Amino acid sequence: MKKILIIYPHFPPSNLAGVHRPRLFAQHLKSFGWEPVILTVDEKYYEEGLDWNLHKLLPDDLRIVKVSAYQITKPRLIGDIGLRAFFQLRRKALSLLKTEHFDFIYIPIPSFYVALIGPYLYKKTGVKYGIDYIDPWVHIFPGSEKIFSRHWFTTQLAKWLEPKAVKYASLITGVAEGYYKGVIQRNPHLKKTCIFGAMPYGGEIEDHQKVKELNIQPYLFKKNNKIQLVYAGAMLPKAYRPLEAIFQSIQKNISSFENVEFHFVGTGKLANDPNSFNIKPLAVKYGLWQKVIFEYPKRIPYLDVLVHLNIADGVFILGSTEPHYTPSKSYQSVLSEKYILAVLHELSSAVELIKKSKAGIVLSFNGIDGLEFIQDEFLNHFERWNNTRYNYSSQNIDMSYFREFSAQSVTQNLTQNLNVALADTAL
Repeated sequence: MKKILIIYPHFPPSNLAGVHRPRLFAQHLKSFGWEPVILTVDEKYYEEGLDWNLHKLLPDDLRIVKVSAYQITKPRLIGDIGLRAFFQLRRKALSLLKTEHFDFIYIPIPSFYVALIGPYLYKKTGVKYGIDYIDPWVHIFPGSEKIFSRHWFTTQLAKWLEPKAVKYASLITGVAEGYYKGVIQRNPHLKKTCIFGAMPYGGEIEDHQKVKELNIQPYLFKKNNKIQLVYAGAMLPKAYRPLEAIFQSIQKNISSFENVEFHFVGTGKLANDPNSFNIKPLAVKYGLWQKVIFEYPKRIPYLDVLVHLNIADGVFILGSTEPHYTPSKSYQSVLSEKYILAVLHELSSAVELIKKSKAGIVLSFNGIDGLEFIQDEFLNHFERWNNTRYNYSSQNIDMSYFREFSAQSVTQNLTQNLNVALADTAL
């Protein structure tokens, strides 16, 4: 069996969204001939709240190696755990590689700085490494066009560091192709030396079964006589204008939504701040706050999210004015056995997926030019969703469309890429 060292500073019981990437890989890698070893940071150095229920989803035989990190200072100068534990992770990784045989090193990012450990280890040991883009590294933040601003410096630093991190990489993967497409454009030499692969987040049916076993109860809202839909997770940066168009439509047709509640969970600016509202200002602007629109900004544990999905009448999915919305989120909705109401860019691959699988109703729009269309059509699509949800059954969904989004399938895809990257003839 081949052996892979996965370096990721956050891991369960961390409740950050990124931990599910290495967690699900670790759950299925052995099925495809790869033994994972997780190198992470001890949870006592995490800033975010801990979710020990999430820890219960890990395989019993999974080997996890933990290192220390520098504590956060007051005032908070360095928060990124990839920086606070950079040297500890690098030192421990080198020790592991020198005392044990590993076939590959795999580094999901962010934290982006940890990717710089890859070329260091490669030069020291010759073990090939890969980087997995959970988020793009070099991208334009709102405000980064302002020279010498904080976001401008962040973008410039990313442009400088990324080429150093990917220089000797044998494999670069991402949640979607768009996440690493710019990497190839900025580093064209990688076309000859590196394997690339898009692998969405995988959904895991056992996670939903675990919710029932643990008997976790909902607490953000309770089941009532209203139609309740849940949007769970962070907001995409360019999703606010479509959301505002939806709110405008609801305000214009408020009598049709008097018996409806949209609950936004974990959408805040800051993961641990229950008052870092992103949705509330728009909802207040259109007179919808605490009437039709509800927000719970603080990130809650993953299994708690699933509990609230389970009691809702439907799942609300919102894309952005850009097309690359990952369709794997649709699979999580299907696993919760809830009918989907989605508003997505017409070029998003999730549009066809939801429609053909019969998993829900989709309002597709043409980017920025389609915002007025959303205002005009949202009520019609909502009413279609509401009229057809009574006949919805998860057993009627064509699951063949979602097979590629299962955690097992995604992990198989990873191992295929790993095997190619290891073969001398591939590069």
